[in-house]
Amino acid sequence: MIDAATRLASVRDGIAAAARTAGRDPDSVTLVAVSKTRSAGEVEELIAAGQKIFGESRVQEAADKWSGLKAAHPDVTLHCIGRLQSNKADEAVQLFDVIHSLDRASLLDALVRAGERAGRYPAVYVQVNIGAEEQKGGVALAELPAFLDQVRASPLPLAGLMCIPPAGVEPSPYFALLAKLARRHDVTGLSMGMSGDYKAAVMLGATVVRVGTALFAD
Repeated sequence: MIDAATRLASVRDGIAAAARTAGRDPDSVTLVAVSKTRSAGEVEELIAAGQKIFGESRVQEAADKWSGLKAAHPDVTLHCIGRLQSNKADEAVQLFDVIHSLDRASLLDALVRAGERAGRYPAVYVQVNIGAEEQKGGVALAELPAFLDQVRASPLPLAGLMCIPPAGVEPSPYFALLAKLARRHDVTGLSMGMSGDYKAAVMLGATVVRVGTALFAD
């Protein structure tokens, strides 16, 4: 069985190789280990191997799993990578350091109010509905400029743009489009790429990749 350290090294090597191919510094890419549905023990193995940044999709699962983990590993940072309900804003602001799925004004308002109460404001990525899919979260392309203005006027630090390309199709054109949008709107962070396509995402400018399956045993 391949251990956690070997899997982590393989993913990091893949990121570095893709970055060098694109003429980029490998250190300009941050790896978020997606630990949703994984046990605290599995997370501990990756922490022991040197991974310090993790992503969770559900607030309650993250709260249950990470209360002890964060106490034991205060240098670990936690990212929210899943669709976030406005009524979970208070918990999310307390728990997460970065939120990747800001996609509507009501959630922005809820996070700002939660941040005021908590005295802390997590950095946010604006999720773009890059494939114009009705069932998927994200800001529509036409609404992105106005929404970015709203975020910039808020106390939440704007980390960048995030996308999840449509399933079952070549993701590279969608990554390229998100990178183009980031340049157009003077945004530097790009959260894009998962286990099956993170190398392509890095070559097209990803600054954050969200990798789960490749880092954990089946």
